[in-house]
Amino acid sequence: MSAGCGCHDVNFQGLDPAYKRALIIVIFINAFMFLIEMPMGFVGNSQALKADALDFLADTLTYGISLLVIGKALSIRSKVALLKGFSLLAMGLWVLGSTIYSVFYLNQPTVLIMGTVGFAALAANLLSVLLLVKYKDGDANVRSVWLCSRNDAINNIMVLIAASGVWATNTGWPDLIVAGIMATIFISGAVSIIRQARSELAHEKVHNAAE
Repeated sequence: MSAGCGCHDVNFQGLDPAYKRALIIVIFINAFMFLIEMPMGFVGNSQALKADALDFLADTLTYGISLLVIGKALSIRSKVALLKGFSLLAMGLWVLGSTIYSVFYLNQPTVLIMGTVGFAALAANLLSVLLLVKYKDGDANVRSVWLCSRNDAINNIMVLIAASGVWATNTGWPDLIVAGIMATIFISGAVSIIRQARSELAHEKVHNAAE
């Protein structure tokens, strides 16, 4: 994504009541899936499921914050988006680090748990994407919600691919490889959000100085 704001309709700030309702539903979906997927990640010994569950938790918290700052001043919305970007970056680095650690303590995940939970998570995230797709363009706060939901659906597809890989190879390496890819997606999305938020803050600073 371009660092500038010109490529997006930054006029949309999430004030539409329909958007707020959709966001509330998505928050509940993410909270529910975290409560399901994290325990199953430990039971199934899957690094990819744990990473995806952590993403559900992060989304629950950050979407809640996004809902609270809708309609606030641009500087507040951009700063919150910046905070979310750094939080996503930290999560990506944690997943990457824990995946590297797991390389030295490799245990094979349970394919049935990975596949079943991964499919349920994919269905939940596809529903979230459908609810938010028409709001994918907007300020950094709104766009960060869309990017996270889109990335989540991609992550779930990769979890299913990892489950298939574990079954086919009878090793845990596909699980670790997918977890590493997910960490890269987290970091890439974080950089994208941070760039747009910083651009909006810089634009507002220039605008205020000109007044």
